[in-house]
Amino acid sequence: MRIRATVAAVSAVTGALALTGLAVPAAQAADSGTPYTLDVSFSNFKIASSIKVGTSAVVSAKVSYTLTHGSGVDPTASDFYTDPFLYRGTFGADSTPELYGDNPATCTVTSATTATCTGTVDIHPADGDLSNANAGTWKGAAEAVDFNGQDPNSSNLDLSKVGYKDQGDLATTKVLRLGKLTANASPEPVRKGRTITVTGKLSRANWDTGSYSGYSGQYVKLQYRKAGTTTYTTIKTIKSSSTGGLSTTVTASADGYYRYSFAGSATTSAVNATGDFIDVQ
Repeated sequence: MRIRATVAAVSAVTGALALTGLAVPAAQAADSGTPYTLDVSFSNFKIASSIKVGTSAVVSAKVSYTLTHGSGVDPTASDFYTDPFLYRGTFGADSTPELYGDNPATCTVTSATTATCTGTVDIHPADGDLSNANAGTWKGAAEAVDFNGQDPNSSNLDLSKVGYKDQGDLATTKVLRLGKLTANASPEPVRKGRTITVTGKLSRANWDTGSYSGYSGQYVKLQYRKAGTTTYTTIKTIKSSSTGGLSTTVTASADGYYRYSFAGSATTSAVNATGDFIDVQ
């Protein structure tokens, strides 16, 4: 389904029908009534605290939530559909960006009036699902549609007999631009007491261009791990250049690994470079 503008009134069901790959023309919907408010509500929406998205790979974020329904609603019916989604901004506004899953959620009945539903929000950055302005906090939402025994493909679909409900502000998560970080220590090998130069680059996914670009003006830690140990120790903190470049010097002391570490920001994921080994002689 990808990002789509929230639709209102009659066309709300038309949007929900994307769950099944169906579409109902708005004019037809207007002629055949409007959907009623389905007797359902959503709670216990659970999703990862952050979602890291690059420039090409599809990212699927797992979601679970509780669907509470009235006695006249059967969430196991073949013509009942529900799914989770994310939105950024004002819930229900036409201009609000939204992220959906590729398939409906699946629900397991837990009582006469509740079911636990699981689904995914599938983000396709290569298809333009996101722009750089979208990085940051998103809110969780869910929707459900019940055709009540009608054929969704019917040209005579009576929308007045179709129930629909969506609900926002169920949770929050951060959709972050994927960060990348490199480190290279030289010369190799080096005599003890000589100077080691550690260079690298901090970059992040640019959703507007579909590539990675340097992340400037960010504080990045240079860390060292002595050979034979497992823990990195911060030596100093430097700032990335206008192109995301990193460069600093240290004094060679013993065999070990140097890496850069970035703690992340409000829009970009945290990342550690792969440690680069230096042979000190």
